[in-house]
Amino acid sequence: MTKLKSLQLLVFAVVFTGFSFLMSTPANAQDAAKGEELFKANCAACHALNKKLVGPALSGVTEKREKEWLVSWIRNSQDMIKAGDPDAVAIFEEYNKSPMTAFAHFSDEQINDVLAYIENPPVKKQEAAATTNGGAVEEDNGSGGIIAIIAALVILLASFMAAVKAKNAVKEAMDDETPTMLNQVKAWLKRNPGVTIVIVSVLVILGVKDTWEGVFDTIGVAQGYQPEQPIAFSHKIHAGDNGIDCNYCHSGARHSKTAGIPSANVCMNCHTYINEGTNTGTKEISKIYEAIGYDPEVRSYKENYDQKPIEWVKIHNLPDLSYFNHSQHVSAGGIECQTCHGPIETMEEVKQHAPLTMGWCVECHRKTEINTDNPYYENLNKRWAEKFHGEKMTVDKIGGLECGKCHY
Repeated sequence: MTKLKSLQLLVFAVVFTGFSFLMSTPANAQDAAKGEELFKANCAACHALNKKLVGPALSGVTEKREKEWLVSWIRNSQDMIKAGDPDAVAIFEEYNKSPMTAFAHFSDEQINDVLAYIENPPVKKQEAAATTNGGAVEEDNGSGGIIAIIAALVILLASFMAAVKAKNAVKEAMDDETPTMLNQVKAWLKRNPGVTIVIVSVLVILGVKDTWEGVFDTIGVAQGYQPEQPIAFSHKIHAGDNGIDCNYCHSGARHSKTAGIPSANVCMNCHTYINEGTNTGTKEISKIYEAIGYDPEVRSYKENYDQKPIEWVKIHNLPDLSYFNHSQHVSAGGIECQTCHGPIETMEEVKQHAPLTMGWCVECHRKTEINTDNPYYENLNKRWAEKFHGEKMTVDKIGGLECGKCHY
């Protein structure tokens, strides 16, 4: 009985240990998965695991700091700095006194999930493959690629031969029938000269129409123009995903004739700290640093650096004989940028959305109503009321179609 009882206890211990292991592993994995979601949503803009961004790299931070300290720091770092915590003050000084966002709304469980993710990030598939077989990666000897190329060439040759054979067969059939058909058509046209004149006239008219629409109507119209820029700047990420106001970068649109191209200093308002892009990594942002002479590692500008201009390609061009004032439309008229430039917040690479022809502008002036509550028009409202007696006020009624307004 004693031996039987000992055996039962041993079996129970093994089963319990295995069950505990199976239950604990998914829980830890699940905590890390939750932490990854929280990290990407709240921390990834400033932190990476293995490299410095706005803040320090976080890999190994759970080994350097006590968990209680990390929880307090994540919840509200400024409170720790004000309290004089030496480590908190040192980090604050090292990173140019850039305040870290407080996450007072995070529960202890959520913070622990984030720390679990930092401590045990998921292994990427390519990394796992690289460590298979003791770190040795099997290489393709190229035989598969050669076989595929040979097979493709055989298929291409067979297709070509079949096409030539089919073409010859069609040619032989047409050689037998074409002369008879042509003779019949010629004879019919000779018997009906009026029909011949009509057909020729229609063809001439259509040719002239196509020539006019294809050449004269498109001269000077650059709708769809989408040049490649020196830096792959995404309006979708900046104006769309991050909701940056167009006038923040193109501040001239509110106050002057031209919207203006933002200087690199405007870019550096954000990219002093953000040195990695969502789609392009550090490649495109490094071009700004190279132009202006900025070292992201030490976060300072290089002395006596010969700065280089960023040669942006202008997309929207009006002829010299036309006058257009951005502030008149944006500030006085209250026109949104998208009216002329299209859904700019969705464009990875900007192109000219509207034709920007005289007819397009005139049509807009005929349809666009005036906001008479705008203080810009305050002194004119009474005179308009007397003249138009409550009619719909559109731009064309206040001189929007006068030649001298746009051509001077």
